[in-house]
Amino acid sequence: MAVEHSAAATSADQTRIHDIGYRAYDGPRLGRSYATRALYSQSLRGAYGLGRSAKSKVLPMLLFVVMCVPAAIMVAVAVATKAHDLPVAYTRYAIIMQSVICLYVASQAPQSVSRDLRFKTVPLYFSRPIETADYVRAKFAALASALFVLTAAPLLVLYVGALLAKLDFADQTEGCAQGLLSVALLSLLFAGIGLVIASVTPRRGFGIAAVIAVLIISYGAVSTLQAIADSQDNPGAIPWIGLFSPVTLIDGVQSAFLGAEPSHPGGHGPDTAQGIVYLAVVLGLIAAAYGLLLRRYKKVGL
Repeated sequence: MAVEHSAAATSADQTRIHDIGYRAYDGPRLGRSYATRALYSQSLRGAYGLGRSAKSKVLPMLLFVVMCVPAAIMVAVAVATKAHDLPVAYTRYAIIMQSVICLYVASQAPQSVSRDLRFKTVPLYFSRPIETADYVRAKFAALASALFVLTAAPLLVLYVGALLAKLDFADQTEGCAQGLLSVALLSLLFAGIGLVIASVTPRRGFGIAAVIAVLIISYGAVSTLQAIADSQDNPGAIPWIGLFSPVTLIDGVQSAFLGAEPSHPGGHGPDTAQGIVYLAVVLGLIAAAYGLLLRRYKKVGL
């Protein structure tokens, strides 16, 4: 007993509390809004590989260049030939380049959310003032903004080129505004769909494959069914079939309300009443995607 008491006393004598200079934070508390803005900024930069390794920048930057180069070539041709109009309408450009847009969503939606799920960092976000809705809004807005940059940049290239070619200012401004409105709606829809799919699995590869399947394969299937309906002299079914693909949904909205030429087989685009249905479905899908993300991250953050 004496030995144990002596050992305890010696251990107590050797116990020291060392002050190594840490100080408590006494600066301003920036709160939820600042944390949400920081998450949005970090996610937006990450969508183009900024602040990450050089390898992470290759694909998004390459896709951005691929989106803009055809627009630059069209502008050069229009200037050189003194054309009276651009080869492609502003509202048609995103539909033509849909494969590039889909690849971008498939690569960046999983990058935005799947890594947080895989490394279980989501609860760490919610240990701070940020809440579930803040996280979802920041991620949704960041990917939608990144998509808008990707799709709006070539339209601005076309617009500047059209002005340099001395095309009609009013017509080009109206067309560019219609194109920007269309790609803004496209960005929200594709970002919502991509994030919902990517948030289901922490495996980035699975997320990429699933996003490609939903965006690209659905368009191929819908286009095939529309072609069959056109070949069987059933043009009335063509607009309704277009409700089942994100790409044809955007195409239907812009052909109904923005004066765009429909890409449906036979030129059978939706009329005004059908266009209202198209717009309602697009807005409903965006709202549903946001709601599903909220529900998903309420469970993940536990």
